[in-house]
Amino acid sequence: MSARPVRPFAVALVATLAALLAALLPAAGAHAASRPVQGGRLDWGVKSSFQSYVTGPVAKGGFQLKNGAATVGGSLFRFHSATGSYDPGTGAFEAAFSGGVAFRGHQKPDGGNELDLTISRPAIRIEGGSGTLYADVVGKAKDTGQVTSRSRVPFASLGLGGIDMKGGGSPLALTNVPATLTEQGAQAFAGYYPAGTPLDPVTLSVDVRSAPAAASSPSPSAAAGASPGTQTPAGQGAFADAAVDWGVRRTFREYVTGAVGQGRWAVAEGAQDGGALFRFPQGKGLYDGWKGTLDAAFAGTVHFTGAHLDLKLGRVAVKVEGGKGVLTADVTAGGATKTAVSLVEFDAAGLKAEGALATLTEARATLTEGGSQAFDSLYRAGTEMDPVSLAVALDATGRLPALPDLGSAPATPAPQT
Repeated sequence: MSARPVRPFAVALVATLAALLAALLPAAGAHAASRPVQGGRLDWGVKSSFQSYVTGPVAKGGFQLKNGAATVGGSLFRFHSATGSYDPGTGAFEAAFSGGVAFRGHQKPDGGNELDLTISRPAIRIEGGSGTLYADVVGKAKDTGQVTSRSRVPFASLGLGGIDMKGGGSPLALTNVPATLTEQGAQAFAGYYPAGTPLDPVTLSVDVRSAPAAASSPSPSAAAGASPGTQTPAGQGAFADAAVDWGVRRTFREYVTGAVGQGRWAVAEGAQDGGALFRFPQGKGLYDGWKGTLDAAFAGTVHFTGAHLDLKLGRVAVKVEGGKGVLTADVTAGGATKTAVSLVEFDAAGLKAEGALATLTEARATLTEGGSQAFDSLYRAGTEMDPVSLAVALDATGRLPALPDLGSAPATPAPQT
């Protein structure tokens, strides 16, 4: 008798569970269909007329690349190392990129700038036929000078008319997608443009993996927390590995590959091309964290060639002492080689060890007199060059930061209807 009233409740419970499972299964299936995005680039000029204003005769300013961002073409910034996901079944896509660009102009007597805007870490999200470009933005308001910092701002809406995101392969590419400033983007843009203003179009190419990405190597910060083994906490003596990253000078690279230079560059003997920088690896030498000194030699060469240009840099070395650093290299030009030429001096006060890794990130560098001669007086001594970054693995547990990952060469854009 007692079982009779329980039966309707049991039936209802089973029905409820079945409904819940039915509701959950499509979501689980969609999740399973999603594929990881790992590696790729996003090319975007933000707004070319804004670039012209910043660098023109009124603002008399310029821009500085951050965290491995590069320039490409006439007025595009290249952001790198895409990570995210893509579902070819639904067309849902999300990818975040690394790098940033800082615009500065209207310099004040105290050395500051009335125009000061940094846009970094752009991300693209596409779902249900609509798309948005997000970015981290630090800006100084045009009228009040108030500085605000905003993360993941929905900066621009993307015009996806005619683009079918379903069924894409790898690499997945989108070309010249129209972008329009949003209301929140206009606020973050420090009041220079109203919402609805057309921005530069967006082009991207990313690698889509067919299986979940393998566990990545520990990040530099994670590696820094590892036990330093037999080293002292600050590191002292010989180290396990090291690399120096230096792009020489952005405008020099643009000159080499542009209409005047009509040339190219090539890396060899272990050097790596990171897009906006060259990495000279396999560092050997001594580091003393207590004294803040470093004496290291690195492998690799970079060779610039073009019309009336033949310049090769090799046997790069770095010395740091008293908070100051010097980067030297053997310089071959016109068939003659000068050894151990001091090329740039840089601020090394930020070189610090944490755990098994010592790092210095994007230290400001200026050309020496010897460096000016090496570049055939194209730049005068004191000219600001690309920043210098250092990474020193104090023992085998230290892992050097990864280079920018630009992904595979762009393929055909996503199918259009």
